[in-house]
Amino acid sequence: MSHLFAPLTIKSITLRNRIGVSPMCMYSSDDGVAHDWHLVHLGARAAGGAALVIAEATAVSPEGRITPGDAGIWAEKHVEPIARINRFVKSQGAVPGIQLAHAGRKASAARPWEGGAHLADAVGGWTPVAPSAVAFGDGLNKIPHELSPDEIGRVQADFIAAAKRALAAGCEWLEVHGAHGYLGHEFLSPFSNRRTDRYGGGFENRIRFLVETTRAVRAVWPDNLPLAVRVSCTDWAEGGWTIDECVELARRLKAEGVDLIDCSSGGGVAGAKIPVGAGYQVPLAERIRREAGIATAAVGMITAPMQADQIVRNGQADVVLLARELLRDPNWPLRAARALHAKPLPAPPVQYARAW
Repeated sequence: MSHLFAPLTIKSITLRNRIGVSPMCMYSSDDGVAHDWHLVHLGARAAGGAALVIAEATAVSPEGRITPGDAGIWAEKHVEPIARINRFVKSQGAVPGIQLAHAGRKASAARPWEGGAHLADAVGGWTPVAPSAVAFGDGLNKIPHELSPDEIGRVQADFIAAAKRALAAGCEWLEVHGAHGYLGHEFLSPFSNRRTDRYGGGFENRIRFLVETTRAVRAVWPDNLPLAVRVSCTDWAEGGWTIDECVELARRLKAEGVDLIDCSSGGGVAGAKIPVGAGYQVPLAERIRREAGIATAAVGMITAPMQADQIVRNGQADVVLLARELLRDPNWPLRAARALHAKPLPAPPVQYARAW
């Protein structure tokens, strides 16, 4: 029996298997608007058998973009292009999802293939915002503007508005981005959060922004649709955000109505020594699942069908999210089903049936 191809129901949504497309930035939008590239990119993975297709980190405000090419959902013009993609994704049997994001102090950067460093204002950059006026470093050296409490409230209002637009666009799975050194994670980590008000200092204050934002999003996101939060479970650096803290955060988020924790790590500290290797983040997902009593997604260097099946079979995570492996092979789920002798075998699109 293949555990990887067992359905999973969360709220009113049933995933046909446990394979999801991890949100991956394409840096190919025009003022936040999705185009044919996004339709083909996401649609191909839905046709290839993934159960869940999560669109890339989608900025809730223009200043929340990582680069000028980031996807956006801060305006009504963004809704229909996303809806077009979602209609196709759903027609292929997959669940359309989206990740709402704010890049914080990592905003205003060049695209990766253009170097990835902060852009000067004269060439299209802008002033990033963050919990504290502390630069990330490593090419991202702009000193961010420290958000005031009123400005924090406006950012949270942007997340609320974005969640409403995501619903209007037909998204059925919503993820709040609180990882990888972007704004939500910046509030969590002592390395980036030097505040002395109610949003900084001890654990209770540092988690406040993400908990409040998630609570506000849950209030406008339908009760019958899943809400996930992506977290960096650890900074991989002494004195930073830890897995112990993340377990407790997961408990708090579960109490706020979160259905699944998407367990990643790192991204918050320049030069952190991360022990990258096959499945290196899976133990983080396993621990949060076990100790916080909440469903988890595992991500990171998951490449082989038996490896992915073992993660689900052993109760380490409920879903596996693939990124680079699905870039290399959009049909990985269909190939995995055959490798694992799944019964019944999922059918490829009828247009491709002769190839299988």
